Amino acid sequence: MFTRPRWLLHLEGASLFVLTVAAYYANEYHWWLFAGLFLLPDVFMLGYLIDVKWGSAIYNLAHTLAGPIVLLLVAVSRMNSTLFPYALIWLAHIGFDRMLGFGLKYPTNFRDTHLRHV
Repeated sequence: MFTRPRWLLHLEGASLFVLTVAAYYANEYHWWLFAGLFLLPDVFMLGYLIDVKWGSAIYNLAHTLAGPIVLLLVAVSRMNSTLFPYALIWLAHIGFDRMLGFGLKYPTNFRDTHLRHV
């Protein structure tokens, strides 16, 4: 298993998903908010209606860890805990996608992801 990077990447995604859901639960945030926003990053797939280059760029913008991590850093630096649940939901979505094998997209085809190249 440890010689198969693809499985390790799926395990990392599962770990991120479990960690963020546990943090969400521990902080007693509203589950209706989680359910309502969990699939929101997938709206960025609509960029593919323009073309595959725009679609992959817009999709990747919403599915890279940088966005929710920046949101967490902003929350910590401003001591604004109201941003935490949104960052956790976003991270949970990314972890769930990676766990299922959905990776960042290449500008060639929607199914052409970084996980398929591993």
